[in-house]
Amino acid sequence: MSEKQSDIGLIGLAVMGQNLALNIADHGFNISVFNRTTEKMDKFIANNPDTPGTLVGHAELKDFVLSLSLPRKIIILVQAGRGTDAVIDSLLPLLDQGDIIIDGGNARWSDTIRREEELNAKGYRFIGSGVSGGEEGARFGPSLMPGGHEDAWKELEPIWSSIAAKVDAQTGKPLEGAKPGKPVDGGAPCSAYIGPNGAGHYVKMVHNGIEYGDMQMICEAYDLMRNLLDLTPAEMGDIFNDWNNGVLDSFLIQITADILKQTDPVTGKPFVDIVLDTAGQKGTGKWTSNNAIDMGVPAPTIAEAVFARFISAVNDERRAANTVLKGPEKSFQGDKTDFVDAIHDALYCAKICSYAQGFQLMREAQKEYSWKLKFGEIAQIWRGGCIIRAAFLQKITEAFARDPNLANLLLDPYFNEALQRAQNNWRRVVGAAAEYGVPIPTFSSALAYYDSYRALRLPQNLLQGQRDFFGAHTYERIDQPRGKIFHLDWLSPTRPQIEI
Repeated sequence: MSEKQSDIGLIGLAVMGQNLALNIADHGFNISVFNRTTEKMDKFIANNPDTPGTLVGHAELKDFVLSLSLPRKIIILVQAGRGTDAVIDSLLPLLDQGDIIIDGGNARWSDTIRREEELNAKGYRFIGSGVSGGEEGARFGPSLMPGGHEDAWKELEPIWSSIAAKVDAQTGKPLEGAKPGKPVDGGAPCSAYIGPNGAGHYVKMVHNGIEYGDMQMICEAYDLMRNLLDLTPAEMGDIFNDWNNGVLDSFLIQITADILKQTDPVTGKPFVDIVLDTAGQKGTGKWTSNNAIDMGVPAPTIAEAVFARFISAVNDERRAANTVLKGPEKSFQGDKTDFVDAIHDALYCAKICSYAQGFQLMREAQKEYSWKLKFGEIAQIWRGGCIIRAAFLQKITEAFARDPNLANLLLDPYFNEALQRAQNNWRRVVGAAAEYGVPIPTFSSALAYYDSYRALRLPQNLLQGQRDFFGAHTYERIDQPRGKIFHLDWLSPTRPQIEI
């Protein structure tokens, strides 16, 4: 046992684990670390001898556990799923009642619900915490989304609030300038208690689904400028830089500008031009889309972003299809500068709709799982540290401050006005993309979502007639109270319908 016990422990020293451990030590907390491969842990400790807090490694799991002050707090950052379960199983014989296990991986929220229930029954406490921001966020300040019993959260809160990204409390702008050993002081932490059991990991999943949408929408803006307007990557980099000074100000817009200006060190060509157009994924966007379908929540823009990655993956098929399937053969004849402005507006409108879908999904989830989510607070902790951090999130925070029970972001006065102002350009871009054969699945699905949500009457009345015709699935009538259902005898359709 060390002379001075550690405030917290961490298991799993891949890049995220190493960076989070250094972040914790930078804030003056004493942290013990353990890794299955001892050599990797020893090298990590040797490379970081001078952290403000004590950073100590243990070759044996038992010694690691004994080094922690009571009640013990242990972060697990290993492969989600069976890897996490295996680490928990190895820890339990060494823990005391009341000790806290924190899963900081990309866990499925339903697994978190199960784990918390099982561990609580044995007298242990469990927190499932979303951690967003990638390697840099883990090192200098992530967005943290913890879920679990609130008393366990209170034990963890001083550490989580310290290491989280910080933003200006009034403007929501991230406070930058953190360096190794010198974290940013002051500001509002991008961490807040989300709710019981799997709430934290659920909100992190929705964050990732929104992230899929953001990334695909930016790619569609790039594709329009590249293939319709024939702009160079450097020219587009300047455009994205300009956009980053307005309502689209965000981490993803900023790095897009940087990527487009990057030169390939091997060929000297623009970097994006030598990257294979086949996207990878870890599955959390698919989880979001599947869950939306399971709960009957319309989230088409997030789903289209997932499908866009799928179709990118069939690269060989697309190359073969390109020689057979022909689109329109025409070139853009309009004003390029004016159309770039229209693409900007289309991107902003689609972004509003994508976030509206994500927040609708969380609203329904809280009913399903008996959570009480604070949507304004969720938007607040996404303002810094995470991948989707953006000035835009301050407007969402303000929207829920105006109306905590807001049914849909589209109904907020600020977003409603923004959509009214920009929707003509949005429609123009979607029309032009169809005319010239440029695929924009998220731009167009977001527009369909907007038009569907505002529609007084949708064509599903006909669909219900079809269902009743072939399967006697019944229907409701516009001249009768909701909930009363009817069936028409389609063999004798002139006879009065039957109330069921």
